[in-house]
Amino acid sequence: MMNQDSAVLQGAFLLSDKLCLPTSLSSIQKADWSRVGHPVLEAVREICGQDELCGRPNPTAVNWKKKIICVVWLKLLAREAEEDVEVAWRENPFFSLQNSLPEVNRVVLLELVKSTAAADIFANFLVCLPQPQMCSELEKLIEHVTSNPMKEDDVQLFLEVWWELWKGRDHKKEGGEDDIEMMFANQCARLSSKCASLSPQAAKRLKLDTLDLSASLPNADVLHILLCALKDMKDHVSSADLCFQALSISLNALYTSFLIDQEVVVPTKEKMHILSKVISTREKKSQELSPELIREALRDFRASHIPSQFQPSRMKLSEALKIITELAQFWQSRELLTLQGASNPSYTAFQLEQSLQRVLTALDQTPEAVGENDDQETVKKTLRGLLKLLALPAIESSSEVSVKVITTIITHRLEDYENFAVLFASEASWAACDERWLDCLEKNQAAFRRHDTLISLSSTLMSKLHSGSSNVSQCRKLMKITADIFSALSLDDKNRALAAMLGLSSRGFFGCAVPSAVTDGFEQELNMAFNCIIQGGAGASAAASQGNLNTAASLVARVAFQNPEAALRSCCHSAIFNKGAFSLMAKILQQLPGLRGQRGREDGAQRNEEEMQDGEESTAEGKDAVSSSSPLSRCLQDMIRTKSLSANEKEQFLKFLGLLMMPVAAAQGEEKEQSFLQPQEVVNAFVLPNLSAMGHCSVDAELSLQLLHTALSADVQGPASSPHWVLDCSPFPLLYILAQLHNQTLRCYEQPPESAVHLFSMESKELLVTVLTTLGQVVGAEVAADPSSWSRALFWLYNKIEELDWTIRFHLKPVWGQHFKNEVPSSLLAVCDLPEQEWSGLDLPPYSQGTGLLAWMECCSISDSLQSTMLSHLSLDQHKPEHVSMFSKGLLVALTQTLPWCSVSQWSRLLRALKELITSSRLHVPFSLEYVDYLPLLDLRRFSCELRLSVLLLRVLQLLCGSSCSDWLSVDGWAHVGRLYSHAVRDMISSVRAKLPLPSSGASAVSVSTSPKRPASRGSNPSLTPVKASKMSEDHLEDGGDSILKSHMEEERTAPCQEVLFVLSQLFCHVQHIQVMMPGGQCEPLFLSSLEILSHYEAVMAAFPDSCSPLESDNTRHFFSTITDNLENQEMKAVLQQKIAQLVSSAA
Repeated sequence: MMNQDSAVLQGAFLLSDKLCLPTSLSSIQKADWSRVGHPVLEAVREICGQDELCGRPNPTAVNWKKKIICVVWLKLLAREAEEDVEVAWRENPFFSLQNSLPEVNRVVLLELVKSTAAADIFANFLVCLPQPQMCSELEKLIEHVTSNPMKEDDVQLFLEVWWELWKGRDHKKEGGEDDIEMMFANQCARLSSKCASLSPQAAKRLKLDTLDLSASLPNADVLHILLCALKDMKDHVSSADLCFQALSISLNALYTSFLIDQEVVVPTKEKMHILSKVISTREKKSQELSPELIREALRDFRASHIPSQFQPSRMKLSEALKIITELAQFWQSRELLTLQGASNPSYTAFQLEQSLQRVLTALDQTPEAVGENDDQETVKKTLRGLLKLLALPAIESSSEVSVKVITTIITHRLEDYENFAVLFASEASWAACDERWLDCLEKNQAAFRRHDTLISLSSTLMSKLHSGSSNVSQCRKLMKITADIFSALSLDDKNRALAAMLGLSSRGFFGCAVPSAVTDGFEQELNMAFNCIIQGGAGASAAASQGNLNTAASLVARVAFQNPEAALRSCCHSAIFNKGAFSLMAKILQQLPGLRGQRGREDGAQRNEEEMQDGEESTAEGKDAVSSSSPLSRCLQDMIRTKSLSANEKEQFLKFLGLLMMPVAAAQGEEKEQSFLQPQEVVNAFVLPNLSAMGHCSVDAELSLQLLHTALSADVQGPASSPHWVLDCSPFPLLYILAQLHNQTLRCYEQPPESAVHLFSMESKELLVTVLTTLGQVVGAEVAADPSSWSRALFWLYNKIEELDWTIRFHLKPVWGQHFKNEVPSSLLAVCDLPEQEWSGLDLPPYSQGTGLLAWMECCSISDSLQSTMLSHLSLDQHKPEHVSMFSKGLLVALTQTLPWCSVSQWSRLLRALKELITSSRLHVPFSLEYVDYLPLLDLRRFSCELRLSVLLLRVLQLLCGSSCSDWLSVDGWAHVGRLYSHAVRDMISSVRAKLPLPSSGASAVSVSTSPKRPASRGSNPSLTPVKASKMSEDHLEDGGDSILKSHMEEERTAPCQEVLFVLSQLFCHVQHIQVMMPGGQCEPLFLSSLEILSHYEAVMAAFPDSCSPLESDNTRHFFSTITDNLENQEMKAVLQQKIAQLVSSAA
């Protein structure tokens, strides 16, 4: 159904057809169009708008013009193909309008294109055709253009179609308009198939090898057709502008067809200058700057710098150059190449100058392309002469024009706008003087959302801030816009931008002095961001946690982009001083790897060689850890240097760094998992400088050790082929420092001089040994993998260790490997049969004759493997009682000397060795009856080890607390001894408990409810006396209860409950005796051990009611209370006596 516009168009064509009488539109000549075409042009003007033909059309007008050209062309093709109407009305979407028009010929089509300035539309339709058909249509266009009467506007039409073909389709106008071109292409293909005269086989060959066939056709070379046509038209060109245009287009076609094979990339700044000159020349011809004007200039520029889609098949470069030079010489001879108004060159002259420069440059770079030298020089001489003839004055384009051009490109998202945005953002001169620059930036933030564009903009802002004469309000506005642009980036781009900002300045926009108003605004934003994060992180539901984390990371990233150092400082402050915030802060930073800073790696072996030239001092002085560390490390260093941390804050600091050293999923572009903070950086920044500065009051050596332990525990090892990260941390000097510190712990109870700092306690010795051993294992593995590279470092360390205690070498055994013998005091070799090929003796003054067992015990405490060696090679003849007796006495003395200087793990090893010696009968410990009137009739053989060990420790503590040894230890030393003894007591309680598992609550309940409450006699052994229940009761038990009761009854028949109570009573008395002996008598660990013994005593009495009669329990309470009365601390005494009062037999 036709609409009003279609009816207007139909009426206009019918009127024009009548004006042709006695002929018709299907047979008119070119000269007739001026007489009959007026109604059609009026109709087009009415449909497309009054000013469409002379102004800029709107999209609807363009669409209608395209539709009219399409319908007229299809009408013409349908007549030539003799299309069947019955088929057309079904398959042709334009059938209604097309069928309503009278028959036309090509004169109507081409004159309509020329009169309506539709060369671009015509060219777009041409591109939709197969190349052979397109060449045929071009030849018909040329035939029409060259027919009489031929005028300049015909040549203009030809040149416009040519250039539009080279420019290709306007991708910026894609959308609904493409539907018409697609339908046109489909209809042309349908009509071509109807009139094809090829056989089915030939048609198939055409389809399979279209390129070969089209290349073989005589008229398939588009450039050849166009250049030859221009040559034929040369006499009809009579204006300088048309000559310039023709030469420029032909040179561009030659350049893009022969001289380039890929797009020529022009720097954006140069491109901007060219565009500005183009616009300046066009503005002088009253062409107002507009998006359409710039879009066309960009299309012209692009078409001049990309390879043509119409590659020549028969024409050669030399032939094309010959035609162009002949044209230039011909028009020059007619004085058509002379500039009119040289001070104000035209756009076509400027374009020709650009084209000539491009071709000449390309010919100079590829001289072999032209052919013979004489021809080459002739061509170049002609082109240079033409360029000299033009001699255009320098076209000045103001910065104002440049800003207008780029602003328009960015605002309307024209071609290559993103690269223009980078240039726009980086021009500080524009930002300083033009309000339009800031306005464009604010309104087109999306165009700047690339990290490289953002960094250019940031550099401009920093220059503006640091200029000293900047407008504060503009700076604040620009900073907000920049931060908003950053906030809209993806997480990956945010991290790239953060990394780039760190490269510019660790303080971001505030690297130099900035106005206080700007600083205050940022401080408010920073505080608000972290307040929101801390408040929002508390009590967040699991479902919202990830969303909260993403929001928090975005907030931190925004302020970090403005000032990375300030944001990191706030992160560190929150992580350390806000309880529980360390985890959230670590997760936030792990999402922002852009804040890590640059990373590098040195050759570990080479660097250690250099460091050992000056000894371990290079670790402290040569590292320059602060300058080489990341921004986060520097912030943390400043914080712990300027503030004294509490124990809780230190713990948060350790956990914070531990989380940051954990590997997280690799960011885009990274091959493997990365940690935010590398362990080697932590060691170099926090551990090495602190441990090297021993003796300074500000050094927290224990914190440094904890950091080193955390770093060594981080699972960040790279591929197996790469060296361990420890090699970046001066491993051999570090091992020596740790060995020195371990040496100090051996004298930890000595009072240091007044000016010295007490660095270590026994509590930290455990950690030190762990770190030393772990580091030794890592370094040892690297040494074993490449011994030759590390031999000098190995001997350096071994020689240094000679100054220290002999036991330290055993902690570094993984480093030595098989390179050195085990060196021990010579006195040890007297009590231990060790192979000479692996062991050698040292004459050490503290280890004179008779100290072999002391050295032996020290070896037993160092490691499990060394303990096993010591036990298996102990030189002791058990068949000689006097040898065993002497060994036992010597061991008692050695243990007394060793105990106070043991760490918990060393003490645990010694306890295992003592148990092994007792159970193997090599260590004789007589059991005395100090705490019983007589030994009850009990089987204590299975508890022999626990009882003897307890007596042995009692004898050791009696010696230690005696007058000869009481001044060995400080208050801290006695507290440590108490903790070690309590550890041994708990170990013995656990051993006793394992030999009498308490029955389950269900069995206990059944037992209590069903067994008779018969008190045992004083002389009886309830553990061997069966508990008898009445046969009647057993017969009436249900199956489940029966099995439980029988199981429990079986336990009570064999359970050594009385023996356990006896052993526990002995342990309690020993503990109480020692607590009374120890200086001060207020050792809390011993008090807690006493409570634990009493609790288990009570539990055994409850689980086994017949284990103790009421009289026995009463005697026990009285006896325990008497022992406890000796305690000096009244509070401890009261608590223990209250607990003792609860020891009431369940049989009562």
